[in-house]
Amino acid sequence: MMKSIFAAGLLTLASCESNLDTINENPNDQASIDPKNLLTYVSQYTFKVDGDNMYASRMMIGTDGENSYQYMKWNDLSFEVYTKGLLNTGKMMQEAEKRGNKNYLAIGKFLRAYHFFNISLKVGSAPYSEAAKGESGITQPKYDTQEAIMAGILSELKEANDLINTNDKIEGDIVYNGDALKWKKLINSFRLKILITLSKKTTVGSYNIAAEFASIAGSQSIMTSIADNGELKFADAADSRYTMFNNSGYGSGLYMADYFINMFKDRHDPRLFTFAAQTTGAKEAGKAITDYTAYNGGNPTSPYSDNAALITAKNISKVNDRFYKDPTNEPASVLSYSELEFILAEAAARGWISGSAKTHYDNAIKASFSFYQTYVKNPGQYFSGFDVNQYLATPLVVYNNADPLQTQLEKIMTQKYMTMFHQAQWTSYYDYLRTGYPNYPLKAGVAAPFRFRYPQSEYNYNSNNLKAALAAQYGGNDNINSKPWWLQ
Repeated sequence: MMKSIFAAGLLTLASCESNLDTINENPNDQASIDPKNLLTYVSQYTFKVDGDNMYASRMMIGTDGENSYQYMKWNDLSFEVYTKGLLNTGKMMQEAEKRGNKNYLAIGKFLRAYHFFNISLKVGSAPYSEAAKGESGITQPKYDTQEAIMAGILSELKEANDLINTNDKIEGDIVYNGDALKWKKLINSFRLKILITLSKKTTVGSYNIAAEFASIAGSQSIMTSIADNGELKFADAADSRYTMFNNSGYGSGLYMADYFINMFKDRHDPRLFTFAAQTTGAKEAGKAITDYTAYNGGNPTSPYSDNAALITAKNISKVNDRFYKDPTNEPASVLSYSELEFILAEAAARGWISGSAKTHYDNAIKASFSFYQTYVKNPGQYFSGFDVNQYLATPLVVYNNADPLQTQLEKIMTQKYMTMFHQAQWTSYYDYLRTGYPNYPLKAGVAAPFRFRYPQSEYNYNSNNLKAALAAQYGGNDNINSKPWWLQ
């Protein structure tokens, strides 16, 4: 990361306008920054939609040029999150301490955990214990191991759970509107997400992963309905509109991948109609929106020119135009109740917790349908006559607790994947890396990358610490196919 990421005393708030109007005239006077404004800013940054994952996860394809994520050729990661996310989160926590408000501290610990979790999953070891401490004179932070980061954020979330309370007011909260209990549920549910992500490991730091999971799931407040979703709702106002609103790429060369679209067609799953548009040929033929034969995708492993030929043939579905024409759409989640129920289903299948994996799996699918029927406009045109209980009993969907673990995992991961169009950022790709499900199509000779390369700025400004981390992890090779600790 650039030297200024850790040395800068000023916050990167200039780009956030309407929601930070209450900041005093002098942004350089750090004492004038209220934690509520910082919470608004960091929440907007944290909960945005990340479309790149949907190329890598075989949900959509490009037809107007080669997309590096679609063809599994990505390279450097940006470390902008250290300034936009972590530096501002740290400042929010400092200001909260001055005011004696424990809830901003707790939420700050969640935001730190969320960002460090994702940074580490993308690269491996990373600055953590010394990160974002430029004001303390640390301009070249050391790298912590991936295991140390994961153990550290689990401890931070445990502390956050203990801090959250119903007395300290939470203002500027665009996620839960000041509801401390919902934040508590998100904090504990995210602890479970971290632990299930480490399913290839037995321990992380001093934590026994399965035992810690069972303890949290059995004794702490976690999400119980879609009302608890860790999500950002959008509004038709400046700086509050849907992340992809008016995105020109979405309106031109973006189409659906056949791998994703066929899962819904094969299961007669009406969520398809909310994600995809009919092919031009089907629309011209007057087919109904709910006719599954009206939808077709392109092959994500084929040259983009081949998929462009499907456009000429009027036989490929665009991404539903609501994603770039509607300023609101459904909320974007970093962790939903549906995802949590899939996490609990997997834990039950692995024997980490008692109870029925099928019950959690069914709950997860019901929650996903409830989410779309609640938030997608005019849901009747898509879901009229649909019965979720009948859907759960169909051969490709029905769950059997007696199946072998791999069969159960495939069912869970397939349906979990089907809930993540424009949701949960890179979660579906990480699930694929650790479980192999669903089984993504890959071009012959091209492996799915395990990680990103470190930013060039790190080589420029923090090279000694970076090179030591590379030597310890990957034998000095900063390669997208080097396998990090969590996957070993």
